[in-house]
Amino acid sequence: MFAFADVELLPSTALKMAARILARCARRLPYGAAAVVSTSCALADEGPTFSVEKVDLKRVTHLQTLGFRSKGGSNAKSFGYAKFISDDDCVLGDVLLKAHAGPREVTGYMRAGPRSELHFDPKETRAAIVTCGGLCPGLNSIVKNLVTILEGHYGIQKIYGVSGGYRGFTSVGWDAPVELSSDYCERIHHDGGTVLGTSRGGFDAEKIVEWLKAKHVSQLFVVGGDGTHRGAYKLAELCVARGLNVSVAGIPKTIDNDIGIIDRSFGFMTAVSEATRAIAAARTEAECNMPNGIGVVKLMGRSAGFLAAYATLASQDVDLCLVPEVPIVMEGPQGVLPHLERVIDHKGHAVVVVAEGAGEELLGASAEVDAGGNKKLPAIGEWLVAEIKKHFKASGKEATLKYIDPSYMVRSVAADAGDSYLCMLLAHAAAHGSMAGYTGFTVGLVNNRTVRDRRFSRDSDGGNDETSYLVGHDPHPRARADVAAVDERHGPHLGARPVHHEPAGHRARAQEDQGRVTRRRGALSSP
Repeated sequence: MFAFADVELLPSTALKMAARILARCARRLPYGAAAVVSTSCALADEGPTFSVEKVDLKRVTHLQTLGFRSKGGSNAKSFGYAKFISDDDCVLGDVLLKAHAGPREVTGYMRAGPRSELHFDPKETRAAIVTCGGLCPGLNSIVKNLVTILEGHYGIQKIYGVSGGYRGFTSVGWDAPVELSSDYCERIHHDGGTVLGTSRGGFDAEKIVEWLKAKHVSQLFVVGGDGTHRGAYKLAELCVARGLNVSVAGIPKTIDNDIGIIDRSFGFMTAVSEATRAIAAARTEAECNMPNGIGVVKLMGRSAGFLAAYATLASQDVDLCLVPEVPIVMEGPQGVLPHLERVIDHKGHAVVVVAEGAGEELLGASAEVDAGGNKKLPAIGEWLVAEIKKHFKASGKEATLKYIDPSYMVRSVAADAGDSYLCMLLAHAAAHGSMAGYTGFTVGLVNNRTVRDRRFSRDSDGGNDETSYLVGHDPHPRARADVAAVDERHGPHLGARPVHHEPAGHRARAQEDQGRVTRRRGALSSP
């Protein structure tokens, strides 16, 4: 179904009909083209008007379009049912519309999921999985679910697990690739880290492609961050240049949650939960260590403050949160140090959270990079503690500071239930895309649906290169239908329609339904 119909802000029947018309028009166009359709609907005769003029459908490369002959066939036998995703389904990237803003262009991404036709013959297919970069909750869940769907659903019998990231393809003396199976992976999702091991750097595209060719691997699944995906896209391009019928799929991995387009990355919410434990410990230390206890917690996130901000909001125990997106001011009426003094004077203790990428405007940006090409960040946590101590000593006040750095603790644990479910969705989406013959893509959730897009990795200048995305599958279509039905009947809470007085019994039932659906919506919404 065209994703325009999934927008919860669109309760009117007229707008739904316009969405269907738009979808039909889009289906008649090739991916490379844009669906140029103007639709404008008012929620009431005098109400606001929302307009979409153009839907730009982002294409993902298919091996067959590059001249590689398909060896697959029907997918019906693999799943036993015919509920497949059409290649012309897409999900809108931005579902928010402004009333009376005039026509606008929106971006659509290919929806992920099982296709009716396979590009690869499962009996002849070999796959490989590699995990790269830093640890993240859910890596083992990704590996397990990839093996489960490739072996259990598609019947692929040879799946290699490459040891130690990209280095595992080329380094002499490293562990040989592991032959993965459902039995081997049965319980690995209960453990943190990755059963395959990981590393940074060591990327050699030529040698990796030679390894794929020697092992007769036709599907490569790469799990990692920015640098890993840049490497994966180079591999996809090189395989095409070498005339290899190989699909390369990426699954984005980061606890920083700093990937544009997608709702969230796997492992992020688990990291938030673990970070709140560190904040709780800092609060206890601050409350119990007198006088003037101050707990300082440094959290990961690189140049993004999502982890620090989410953990702060979730804990509700933090008095000051410093993130890279907001420059740090130490002195003055709104400065960090005067604020801490006011908090201490008010309640006798304080808790501070600082993201690891904050404060570059004070400490200066480092020119050093790690093996993965990531910029090394200044020691903001230690510096902040020293500055707070210096300030309180100069003002003649005693302060007891406790510094907590749980950086590697928050990323080395097993995924929680929510992230485990997300890992399953992403692994399945990647496997479906590869089996269908797509290459050079990555996967993620967009508006709680999985899609394919070609814009993930960034070049050295910070712009987007030609890598890709895959996203697709709404886990709760019925719940969304219920939301749409209730919204249509009870538009007042959307501020879209005037209040209509209804019989008391009907109103009571409607309120009961509204409460039920609101609870469902909370479970479906992405942060």
